[in-house]
Amino acid sequence: MARIAGVDLPRNKQARIALTYIYGIGDPRAKSILEKANVDAFKKVQDLSEEEVNHIRQVIEDEGDVEGDLRKDVQMHIKRLIDIQSYRGNRHRRSLPVRGQRTHTNARTRKGPRKGTVANKKKATAKT
Repeated sequence: MARIAGVDLPRNKQARIALTYIYGIGDPRAKSILEKANVDAFKKVQDLSEEEVNHIRQVIEDEGDVEGDLRKDVQMHIKRLIDIQSYRGNRHRRSLPVRGQRTHTNARTRKGPRKGTVANKKKATAKT
């Protein structure tokens, strides 16, 4: 099993798809990495030689941040926004949508499950 940047790549997938399992590598970047490493993008990970895996690993290291370093950078950027008390930082702190989406309805992914309303409690006590 190929292990690149601390991630075990799935063996039965094509190299271009398997590389997207690494945080910070999407489809376009995966294709460019494989081109620079001179590896066939449609080759399965289990069919890659150790030399090809090492070429891919080297190209990823040369290109820049992936996985842990990238996650740390993103968290530091968010922390900076919170520290300077920018509008975006305040939205992050309050766990609300950051990019101008409406919150009167929707935004449940960011806000979490709905809180129980007072009207429901009145109904429940009226039955007894």
